[in-house]
Amino acid sequence: MTDANTARLCETIIRTDFGPLAGTVASVLLSRGRLPLSHVVRFSKLKPRTVRAAILVLVQHNILWHAETDVEGEVLEFNVDECLTRIRYGRLRRLYNLCLDHGKLRPPEIISRLSITDTVKAPAIYSQALHKLVEGSYLKPSTVLSHISPRDKRIKYEAEEKLKIPGFPTAKQLREVKEIVDSRLKREEEEAEKIGMKRKAKDQPIGRSSKRKAVEEDAVDEHVYFKVNCERFNCHIRNQIIEEAAKERHNAQAALVMRAVLKASEAKQLHLSDVRSDPVNLGDVAAHLSDEEDLSEGFVLQSSKKPSEMSLLKDYCGILASADNPTPAGLASSFITLNGSKVQVEFDIISKRLKRRILESVARERHGDAAVRIIRLLLQTGKMDEKQISKIGMMSPKESRPLLASMSAEALISTQEVAKTADRNPARTFYLWYVDLQKTYAVLLGILYKTLHNIAARRQAEEDEPVVKAVLEKRQRTDVMQDEERLLTRNEREVLAQWEKKRTKLAILEQRVEEGVFILRDFGSPGINDE
Repeated sequence: MTDANTARLCETIIRTDFGPLAGTVASVLLSRGRLPLSHVVRFSKLKPRTVRAAILVLVQHNILWHAETDVEGEVLEFNVDECLTRIRYGRLRRLYNLCLDHGKLRPPEIISRLSITDTVKAPAIYSQALHKLVEGSYLKPSTVLSHISPRDKRIKYEAEEKLKIPGFPTAKQLREVKEIVDSRLKREEEEAEKIGMKRKAKDQPIGRSSKRKAVEEDAVDEHVYFKVNCERFNCHIRNQIIEEAAKERHNAQAALVMRAVLKASEAKQLHLSDVRSDPVNLGDVAAHLSDEEDLSEGFVLQSSKKPSEMSLLKDYCGILASADNPTPAGLASSFITLNGSKVQVEFDIISKRLKRRILESVARERHGDAAVRIIRLLLQTGKMDEKQISKIGMMSPKESRPLLASMSAEALISTQEVAKTADRNPARTFYLWYVDLQKTYAVLLGILYKTLHNIAARRQAEEDEPVVKAVLEKRQRTDVMQDEERLLTRNEREVLAQWEKKRTKLAILEQRVEEGVFILRDFGSPGINDE
């Protein structure tokens, strides 16, 4: 089961996308955890036929996992990550819209649905586009293993490996078992992604030697179901966030160079968990810069002679790599690593910096600049007691004591007890303050989920107002849709204008909050390798 804020948000998403019946089924699985079909019917108080239909829809859209257990048989489990990714579906608009609408489809079904208006030329065009999307990992195959909960597979594989160990396993052997299981799961995922393409013989050109065999090329397997690979698109969202961060920290020209570096390595960016990108040459980076972009505008040049584009590119790469500050602080503020003519984007460093910026912004908004000073001090120094914080942070104990207590109540900081004696008497115990980043990020993520749920509830409440609802229903009429200016009164047009304005504000707010969710949850591994 998941926390209350995340469960409410997921239920709202399912109700919005699939209706109230599917939302009721999702609510049962979110609140009670994995259940067999009979228990879902019982707790949802819906007809078995309705529950089965809702489950089929959710499985088709990869929102439910199912697994076989020895005690309860087949059980169903809610896929929270896949559900939360649906918030980001507004950014995914191309041929794969069809896959978003239907969950998963085979190539003949995709092409036939898209070629309704033009059955002659359209199939060849869409087949070529589908091939590019599959080859670029924008669409990935959906296999039987993708519908099984990863937790169940991990438990099963670990049990199989433990049976091979004679006697009671040691800690070292358990670590080795975990590594073997991780590699097995990764290998299965890589093999599953390869089944979407197959080798197909290509017609031999006329005039070639008959001894030469026919050439083979990759083709999309028509018998495989494909679904949208959200992680591939998340890489593009991550690159946009990095580009905006470079622009905010430096200037627009530095952001252009950052975009060119990301574009040069974009083809091999397949996973958000990558610590850094593959190295690319400065020549490849320069090839992704447009001729209309003048990099010299970002510098104050001392002479009238304009430097070459390659010289300016190297200077910007040096700035983005913090080459003028070869210290730990300079490394923590860098975007790339520059080794000679090779450039790599440091995703892990950027991820840590953006996550801490969200933490500091929340602390500043709720507790002021003094709270940010304490967080930075604890992150830089480590565990400290109250007197040390007051002394080094240049704050009086009367000011720091209530601030530490309020920040601890919100899980922005944590305490570590160090007992002087074995009886652990509080009077003879040191209390050290520190920032548990993994715990703090999880709490912040829950707050953002709650905010997203409140935004969706506010949007629905605004839409359900009697006056707005009546005007929206009237606008859906076919005659009104053809001539809104004449068939809608002035007051009704004003109501619609106010509603559109509110909806736009809520959409912008939702996008900003969702960007924070992306940074904390998807941009790298939350809490891992954070110090």
